[in-house]
Amino acid sequence: MPRPRLPSEIEEYRDAQWQRENTACVETALQAENFVNRVGFSACMTDARRPGPSLFVAVCGRRDAVLPRNVQKDAESSHTWMLKDELLRRGRVYYGKLAPGKAMFLAARMIPYFRALWGVSRREEKKRLSPCALAVLKVLRKEWEMATADLRAESGVVDRKACMQAVDELQTAMIVIPSEVVYEPKFTYLWGLAEERFPQELATKVDRETALREIARCFLAGAGMTIPGELARVTGLSRPDAGLGNWALVDEGYAVRVARGTYRLAELGHFSESITVCSPQPSYARSSREGMARFQRSAQCAKGGLDAPDCSTIHQSREPANPVLRLRKSP
Repeated sequence: MPRPRLPSEIEEYRDAQWQRENTACVETALQAENFVNRVGFSACMTDARRPGPSLFVAVCGRRDAVLPRNVQKDAESSHTWMLKDELLRRGRVYYGKLAPGKAMFLAARMIPYFRALWGVSRREEKKRLSPCALAVLKVLRKEWEMATADLRAESGVVDRKACMQAVDELQTAMIVIPSEVVYEPKFTYLWGLAEERFPQELATKVDRETALREIARCFLAGAGMTIPGELARVTGLSRPDAGLGNWALVDEGYAVRVARGTYRLAELGHFSESITVCSPQPSYARSSREGMARFQRSAQCAKGGLDAPDCSTIHQSREPANPVLRLRKSP
């Protein structure tokens, strides 16, 4: 599958929005909190190999930051981890394992939209939650906050793996969040109910279409341009749902469709509308039909006086009502 490359202008726009610059490194808990509130939602410990805003990348202050193999001995990774612990104690931004199974920060304004897509209401808990998750939730509703070991003992889910799976299930349902981390006398998380810290945000009712649109708007505002599958990979949405959100932005004029699956922020009209698609190395066709298609493609390029390029640039015509895509050889 060809992997698109964003224009340099868009990369520079993301550097400024996601603080991937050395002059805008995140150093304090207040700066980390402001970063999450500005971008809307962010991963915690992801690097340049995954798209989207990341607290670790913002701490490093460079777009090519990569997590080392031994994160315990890395200064930037350790600092990011300590900032995460401090944000848990402050309790002003949401933190938990959401749909992608990865830990994410949410600004308070984005909580209703994520809950509309992944949250489980109280009347649906018995239908959608597992018995172990219900047992853990029953204890937390009584005690409000508990350490992991105490939670296993009180809930009856004594198996460590089963208990953590139940806690992760409750996190994905946006019912339980880690409220604090303790290192002495031993390392453990303190778990609490999300509605205790964010009662107003979790009580706000939002329909699914609005949630998809606003999540897509939040990501596009920081990214400047999205390429196929990027929004789905960052947020955990399915590709059809991500497309619905992006198309809603196009309908209201907030975004412009550059190519299939590629959308650009409308206010960035002065930026380049081209994206470079780098093709993989040539390989043998898997079927005679694919081989014939490649042969016809090569014949068309030769007939036009051009060799088959490894990279091609997709451009959109200026007529928005009839988008015509044409290929040209990259310099």
